[in-house]
Amino acid sequence: MSIVDVKVPQLSESVAEATLLQWKKKSGESVTADEILIEIETDKVVLEVPAPSSGVLAEIVKPDGGTVVSGEVIARIDSEGKAAATAPAKPAASGAPAAAAPTPAAPSTVVRPGAPIAMPSAAKLMAETGVTLSQGTGKDGRITKADVMAAQQSGGSRPGGAAGQPSGLPAVAVTAGLPQPAISLGPEAQLEGRPEQRVPMSRLRARIAERLLQSQATNAILTTFNEVNMAPLMAMRKQYGERFEKEHGVKLGFMSFFVKAAVAALKKYPVLNASVDGNDIVYHGYFDIGIAVGSPRGLVVPILRNVDQMTFADIEKKISEFGVKARDGKISIEELTGGTFSISNGGVFGSMLSTPIINPPQSAILGIHATKDRAMVENGQVVVRPMNYLAMSYDHRIIDGREAVLGLVTMKEALEDPSRLLLEV
Repeated sequence: MSIVDVKVPQLSESVAEATLLQWKKKSGESVTADEILIEIETDKVVLEVPAPSSGVLAEIVKPDGGTVVSGEVIARIDSEGKAAATAPAKPAASGAPAAAAPTPAAPSTVVRPGAPIAMPSAAKLMAETGVTLSQGTGKDGRITKADVMAAQQSGGSRPGGAAGQPSGLPAVAVTAGLPQPAISLGPEAQLEGRPEQRVPMSRLRARIAERLLQSQATNAILTTFNEVNMAPLMAMRKQYGERFEKEHGVKLGFMSFFVKAAVAALKKYPVLNASVDGNDIVYHGYFDIGIAVGSPRGLVVPILRNVDQMTFADIEKKISEFGVKARDGKISIEELTGGTFSISNGGVFGSMLSTPIINPPQSAILGIHATKDRAMVENGQVVVRPMNYLAMSYDHRIIDGREAVLGLVTMKEALEDPSRLLLEV
């Protein structure tokens, strides 16, 4: 027997511990090298732990939901072992009735009460389509991609699901690897007994809560607003969008223009790109902009580094990459670390206006919103223009209203005359 330890990968210095989600293999099952055995959730990202060797999973040291630290042994693999094969039943003696074969016991699966299990591809598709299922047709009731596609074609959630959930109650939405309420809390359910279900926060959600409270408690947050006529930007995108996509292999979105406009303002007013360290103001000579991205596990803010040196195509490609990684839980800790300024786009969800919260230790954040046709007065005439409201929250301890307001005006002017972004004037 040759034993190979499965260890927790190295976590970042700011992450003390993590939580095991759900083992994808059971003791005694065969594994292949680099096969994903389990996912580990930190307060920033979800990490995959691959098998360091082929063989048999000899022992699971830490169960689902266990708390672990960097380098801790969580399982052991026998690299020379083979999975036990089930012996075939012996034929009955001539003339004697065949004995009924014993029914094999159902495989042991650790499942939190009421938490249906979705295969990764199924969870991904449910997140994209909004389809919810209480149980699937896979092994041990696992929800498969085929189950989600079938439910989508039939018009959404399966009433009752495979487990016979009472008709009229919405099925429980599934996020792979996270504890879920055992009952639905829809309007109908609330009228019958007022049920409740207590579910612990995930590490990521708890970390988000901690950082938001930290931001509110330590920053003197003030928000300034302005409005942008998006017509020139929309015209440029319409004129060059198709050629841009053919040339660079990615669609030309609005976010790259917002990023470039933010850089123009940060260059002009460096304090917007600064941070507080004790009694010192740290001015950053580089531009690392965080882009807030929603994921099934919560909000994450990956960083576009040295964005002043990136082209529009570079920015669009990186943002697209971050979106896919966030959806699949693949963003690395390194991609979430640092940042000198952030941009949050509530407009993708239909937000008209908001006051974004600063992401510490940064000192400012830009919030962009939905572009809507509005009645505007130009030269004494009422005209219809596609308008977007901008909001910039800033730390009033180091940023005065003058710099904040003029910084936002700089962004507005750059967006309303996008050729200035190309000429850097």
